[in-house]
Amino acid sequence: MPTLPSSMTVIAIRQPGGPEMLVPQQQPVPQPGEGELLVKVAAAGVNRPDVFQRMGNYPPPKGVTEIPGLELAGEVVALGPNTKRWKVGDKVTALVAGGGYAEYCIVPEPQALPIPTGFSMVEAAAMPETFFTVWHNMFERGRLSAGESVLIHGGSSGIGTTAIMLAKAFGARVFTTAGSKEKCDACTKLGADIAINYKTEDFVAVVKAATKDVGVNVILDMVGGDYIDRNYDVAAIEGRICQIAFLGSSKANVNFRPMLAKRLTHTASGLRPRSVADKGKMAQALEEKVWPHLNAGRCKPIIDSTFPAAEASKAHARMESSEHIGKIVLTF
Repeated sequence: MPTLPSSMTVIAIRQPGGPEMLVPQQQPVPQPGEGELLVKVAAAGVNRPDVFQRMGNYPPPKGVTEIPGLELAGEVVALGPNTKRWKVGDKVTALVAGGGYAEYCIVPEPQALPIPTGFSMVEAAAMPETFFTVWHNMFERGRLSAGESVLIHGGSSGIGTTAIMLAKAFGARVFTTAGSKEKCDACTKLGADIAINYKTEDFVAVVKAATKDVGVNVILDMVGGDYIDRNYDVAAIEGRICQIAFLGSSKANVNFRPMLAKRLTHTASGLRPRSVADKGKMAQALEEKVWPHLNAGRCKPIIDSTFPAAEASKAHARMESSEHIGKIVLTF
């Protein structure tokens, strides 16, 4: 077993505020507990919830480190009691409830996955948060299946690019929204059948025209607000709306009549508060159903940019600009 240092560099939040509040700090290297791994972090994905946490709007669950970071890739360097699958030296990618912005991070064993064939550490670190979220919501809760259609809002985001690739890999017809011609072009290049510029086009009208007024079977939405009403309008009979965030607003004036008329299901799920057992089940499903597509090279995360961990503030500024296409990753 490698000799571990007593302290490590982490990217801490000095106090709630802007990107400049992310600062390198020295903290003790944590020790893995029951069923946990200690991973030496090579790369960590940056996600919108990290921005919310930095602003003081998304505190970590009780008992979870204050260090931000929900996904990482690296090497297992120590094992807690009763770990079964992994050994020291294994390379893994993992979903965590916090702590990814650090040189070392504790990972619950069920939440670690093997790095897909041919993937770099940066690519592997860009996967867990989006792949767990998309798989659980669009496929497990939304029951998207081959031959169906899906509308993916925010198609050029990390979630959106992942959702487009997975929906196509599993045989769905994909509609998506994005905020510029460049972003729409990127979405169609990834496999979206129709990309709609929401700033210049009405997605309801475009989808209805393209589906001969049938609508779409599944909608993956991170916007909320006035999109809720419009999602009900554009959903097909027995449509499923999967809510994963409220970047617009969590409050809306909604006409619920289409829910009755169309027998709609509106489901929602957040990932961070879920139990290790829940996340472990999602990881198992991903390894069985999605990892074969990754190992075969049919899907790969789209990387927008990478930043050294010490420049995490620049990574957050990039995310807040909303100019990114795909994932932003920190390297250690």
